[in-house]
Amino acid sequence: MPYLDVNDTTLYYEDEGTGPALLLLHGWGTSGRVWGAQLPDFTRDHRVVTVDWRGCGRSARPLRGNTTAGVVSDLVALIGALRLDRPVVVGSSIGATFGTELGVRRPELISGVIAVDGSGYWPSTGLPMTELMAGLRLDRAGTLAGWVPGWYAPGTSPALVDWTVRQILDSGVHIDQHFISAGSYDPRPLLPGLQVPIHYLHGELDTSIPLEVARTCAALTPGAEVGVIPGAGHMPQQERPDAFNAALRSALARIAPAAPHAHS
Repeated sequence: MPYLDVNDTTLYYEDEGTGPALLLLHGWGTSGRVWGAQLPDFTRDHRVVTVDWRGCGRSARPLRGNTTAGVVSDLVALIGALRLDRPVVVGSSIGATFGTELGVRRPELISGVIAVDGSGYWPSTGLPMTELMAGLRLDRAGTLAGWVPGWYAPGTSPALVDWTVRQILDSGVHIDQHFISAGSYDPRPLLPGLQVPIHYLHGELDTSIPLEVARTCAALTPGAEVGVIPGAGHMPQQERPDAFNAALRSALARIAPAAPHAHS
């Protein structure tokens, strides 16, 4: 099994295919498995790396480092250890925050960012962070069972919702620390000065992070556009994979002219 030791923790990753490099980052509490519907398509002509970031999936569950800065530091180490040649970072939900922060802090390491239903600035809708954290601490399974179905558009397969809940329950409890900073995170002042391109893909029906968040961020980001996935909620790569994959290819084509090809 491919594991990598970085920053006093151990990360699980998968690295398949050859071509321009993609680094796929899952959202809070899930794992690299959320990209299963993308791998068969994109590994045909890309080097695709998925990683379970610290605390999640098959990676270790350390007490410390469960912050945006901690995860970004892990990703910098991962890019170096795997000799990824300026990958495009595709981040889902808080994974988009990690990608954005890579673009802010280490733009020389990546070619661009594609933010998939990224949290950007946290909107006023949704559960208050303190209430959510208390619920997770007191009744983790019950809180997730009530919260996670709202990530998806109406009519989503109950099996997909249940599988998402199971992934989160299998991850560590220390990742809840991310909610402490999520409520105040706001990249908008930094977006006009970004040195790497960012494009936004967003589910039309996302109620967790409304479409207006992506549109607001894109308006501040030089050259950015928003691709809307019709009929999808917060997890369009799983809900509408064919439409999502087409939108992702379109976004990559906009970034690709400035991106060098990775060496396998």
